[in-house]
Amino acid sequence: MAERALPLPLPVRAAEALPLRSRLSFAAGHFQNDACAALWFTYLLLFLHSALGFGHRAAGALLLAGQLADGLCTPLLGYETDRSAGCGRYGRRKSWHLAGTTCVLVSFPFIFNPCLACKENTPQWAAFIYYLPFIIIFQFGWAATQVSHLSLIPELVTSDHEKVELTAFRYAFTVMANITVYGLAWLLLNFQVDQPERIEHLGPQDVPIFRNLSLIVVGLGAVFSLIFHLGTKEKPYPWGSSAQPEESTPLLQKEPRALRPLLLWRDWLWEPAFYQVAVLYMSTRLIVNLSQAYIAMYLTNSLLLPKKYIATIPLVMYVSGFLSSFLMKPVNKWLGRNHSSAFVYGAMSFTDKMANGLAVMAIQNLHPCPSELCCSECASFYHWVMVGVTGGVAVAAIACLCCIMVWPIHVRYHAACLRGLRGAEGCPGAEGADRSTRIN
Repeated sequence: MAERALPLPLPVRAAEALPLRSRLSFAAGHFQNDACAALWFTYLLLFLHSALGFGHRAAGALLLAGQLADGLCTPLLGYETDRSAGCGRYGRRKSWHLAGTTCVLVSFPFIFNPCLACKENTPQWAAFIYYLPFIIIFQFGWAATQVSHLSLIPELVTSDHEKVELTAFRYAFTVMANITVYGLAWLLLNFQVDQPERIEHLGPQDVPIFRNLSLIVVGLGAVFSLIFHLGTKEKPYPWGSSAQPEESTPLLQKEPRALRPLLLWRDWLWEPAFYQVAVLYMSTRLIVNLSQAYIAMYLTNSLLLPKKYIATIPLVMYVSGFLSSFLMKPVNKWLGRNHSSAFVYGAMSFTDKMANGLAVMAIQNLHPCPSELCCSECASFYHWVMVGVTGGVAVAAIACLCCIMVWPIHVRYHAACLRGLRGAEGCPGAEGADRSTRIN
């Protein structure tokens, strides 16, 4: 009797590439965060010092409070967004993105406005308490938006090439947001300077500029966020099911070749590569954010330039940055190859925020003019900050990079297995379970 031939399996259909419209709508989802971050880092200290008359330590404490709130919220939100199932039929990432966007919209305009209940004789500690809740709400919303948006990339696309391309789109919108902020600041400052009673240096008369700039930024951010939510489609998770892989979740693909490393959030804590990348990321972000935070005061207090240059110089910096966005290389391919991507992004951001806040507070405490806005030693102080501090951090970043070159990054993982009613099926033994892959 002839043996009956088994039917051939149908070929696995390759995933369709994400349309251009979807890629653009996804990239628009972080525009509000990027615009608010540019305004926060570049102009917050300047606004508190020059427009509101805050002391150096009080202004630094407010920025530190914001960075601490962001740093603490980011990994917690990363862990939660990996586990949550979303709001009803809405995707888990988009649900958190919507919540974060709402928090930013309702809190950020109050940060760049004078205290509503304060008077001329109101003590500075009372104004500090007034601004603190708005800053915490803003940073919580900013963290929720950032983590949910970044961790959405591995869910929208699968190949490394598409992930890098989607990240490039996102970075292009980041630079566009910064250019928009500095372009608007340039227009507002030049429009005011053209008035008959023009004043070349910043002061309380410039409060309306910062207020109008923050309102315009929030309005534009709301429009781009709406584009993101209307144009980005995320697969919803069934109500009551866990988004984190459990025993009931099939982990095996149809083809053995399609198996990918599976790392849960707790596994990353045992990876030396996790800490190598965290230190390098923290150092590079510290250079960028410290330069951004003190460039305006360096221009006005050290170089004694007119106030319109606090928009012109950063604008030139980001125009050149936009050109480099087309030359991005895939440096972090491995970040999208796990089921705990939001935790990884959150933990990296935690080191960034904490380091920035503590560094700014330390610099503010070292200011040579603690009782006044600026004195004769201001010029050399801000010059030292822009050259010495950022240069020292750059040396530390280069040393960390050299360590990674000497000891290349290795990511260990456990092979995924499918657990059914009868127990583990196809799971390797303890001796062959651990594998390692090298990141070049």
